[in-house]
Amino acid sequence: MPQNYSKLQDAQLSAIKTATEANGKKPSLLLHACCAPCSSYVLELLSSFFDISIYYYNPNIYPEAEYTRRLSELETFLETTERSHFFEAQPALIHTDYNPDDFFQATRVQDEPELKTESERGERCRRCYYFRMKKAYEYAAANGFDYFTTTLSISPFKDAEKINTIGRQLKDEIPSDVEYLYADFKKKNGFLRSLEISKEFGLYRQEYCGCIFSLQNGLISRQTK
Repeated sequence: MPQNYSKLQDAQLSAIKTATEANGKKPSLLLHACCAPCSSYVLELLSSFFDISIYYYNPNIYPEAEYTRRLSELETFLETTERSHFFEAQPALIHTDYNPDDFFQATRVQDEPELKTESERGERCRRCYYFRMKKAYEYAAANGFDYFTTTLSISPFKDAEKINTIGRQLKDEIPSDVEYLYADFKKKNGFLRSLEISKEFGLYRQEYCGCIFSLQNGLISRQTK
């Protein structure tokens, strides 16, 4: 039976709240984020529990102009003081250079061309989750964060079971003091709340996940309807 990751997160957050009340210090969280709309509800939910830094590592996004637009929208969302009710202190935003070769090497789609036409939630996507989450986990471990997680599970098109399995496995593969925060952010109307926030603040919402294959497959799907 699949795990209820939303319930697991509730238990973690309850324990974190109790510890913070006892010692007066919030733990730090490195949040891997793919875009502003997906980050919005997650920030609203987690900001009272953590001191959050955002890690934007998404070389899967195609083309580069789309990557830059999503990053710029995230920067604007974080910098706008009118949105300060989402967090007590503006999260730091960390991002790396755009290198799409990272995506192709990690997913090995050139060696396994059948992955190019997979629908979302398949093996190509699992590999994409893994290498981006691994990069975030390594950064969290190298920089002394207490927790890490990703916004990916807020999407109804993403596989929360695979995402959370990866989060758990990374701790075993690369031992560190960083804890993984379980999540299925789409639950409890999380995805709907992200739509509300996006509408409220006029956030740019993309029409495809990010990679060239999700774009192409989406175009083909719309053309055949």
